[in-house]
Amino acid sequence: MESEHSERTEDTAGQLAGGGRMDSATAAFVAHRNLLFTVAYEMLGSAADAEDVLQETWLRWAGVDLGTVRDQRAYLVRITTRQALSRLRALGRRKESYVGSWLPEPLLTAPDVAEDVELADSVSMAMLLVLETLAPTERAVFVLREVFDLGYDEIAEAVDKSPAAVRQIAHRARAHVAARRPRGVVSPTETRDALDAFQRAAETGDLQGLLDILAPDVVLMGDGGGVKKAVLRPIVGADKVARLLIGGLGKVAAAASLRPAQVNGYPALILRLDGEIDTVVAVRIDEGLITGFYAVRNPEKLSHMQRETALRR
Repeated sequence: MESEHSERTEDTAGQLAGGGRMDSATAAFVAHRNLLFTVAYEMLGSAADAEDVLQETWLRWAGVDLGTVRDQRAYLVRITTRQALSRLRALGRRKESYVGSWLPEPLLTAPDVAEDVELADSVSMAMLLVLETLAPTERAVFVLREVFDLGYDEIAEAVDKSPAAVRQIAHRARAHVAARRPRGVVSPTETRDALDAFQRAAETGDLQGLLDILAPDVVLMGDGGGVKKAVLRPIVGADKVARLLIGGLGKVAAAASLRPAQVNGYPALILRLDGEIDTVVAVRIDEGLITGFYAVRNPEKLSHMQRETALRR
């Protein structure tokens, strides 16, 4: 479903490209498309909704008099932010009736995302869940300021606030995120090592080996969207999480395979059953131990695992 969103946005841009003015509009949109998608995705945590935002952005951009636009990138980011804010508020209402825990939609990302440490951190599953705790305007301000380094004046235009108000919101959001984000910078190597240890323990049924890499207060969250079986509430505690993982994987061992992948800028694992993607498992690492497991099973959130998604700042 989500791939259709992406194709529709690009097809629409191509169909509307007619005269010279539209050619220029299309060229600008295509040049900044990956940036705009990244802005929308970081604000929404959903690739499908981010693609819809890009569609709406294109339709508005196609009607703009380019002669009045001083900075095309800033103008496009402003349109995208406004559309994403509107959708974020609607998404909040949808989440209230969501079955079980809502997790961000995982993306299979290219190696260059991991090379940009700040970008990888900002789109990691752990950070996206932290951003979920911000109010919509706070999230927009934080993303535009901390990730994309936009000026306060630019952000003020995008969120319809004064620059002074944006400074206050940015300060508040920064403090909120700092109190909840992983306690130190986690390298991809550290994440990969933890996942390797988890994979060995899971495949051999080594309960103690798994317990050795779990923080005492580790949390496991599952997202089946009411379509696939998943834990409806977070499971807390190393012993509970380890036994659940070992038991669950043991039941499907004959048909299952665990393989590493680059997801949202960091190493993760893909569980396939009979060759089909069943679950994407991402982790949060704090001080060398796994403090969070995020298992996405909802089929509607797995289509972006079929191909790499380009993210840009």
